Amino acid sequence: MSQLSISNKMPDKYFRLFRNLDLASKKKLVNKLTNSIKVESETKANLKNLSGSWIDDRNANEIVEDIRKSSVNISEFNRINKLKIEIWVN
Repeated sequence: MSQLSISNKMPDKYFRLFRNLDLASKKKLVNKLTNSIKVESETKANLKNLSGSWIDDRNANEIVEDIRKSSVNISEFNRINKLKIEIWVN
């Protein structure tokens, strides 16, 4: 998600707008703003933890070869599914 940067004058404008809110509304606004900051920092931390977490004894070429061997040609896939449907219907 892209972030919007605001000038130093913007917080003052928002403060003037919200200063007349009742206490409960101000608390809700503070909570929402706080939560929006927490979610962003938690997401970044979690993504960093995933770095380098793939553990495998195979090298890159072996992994690619295994992926290619396990992939199915779409026409073969459709033919197999058609057979399954015919068997199921009959």
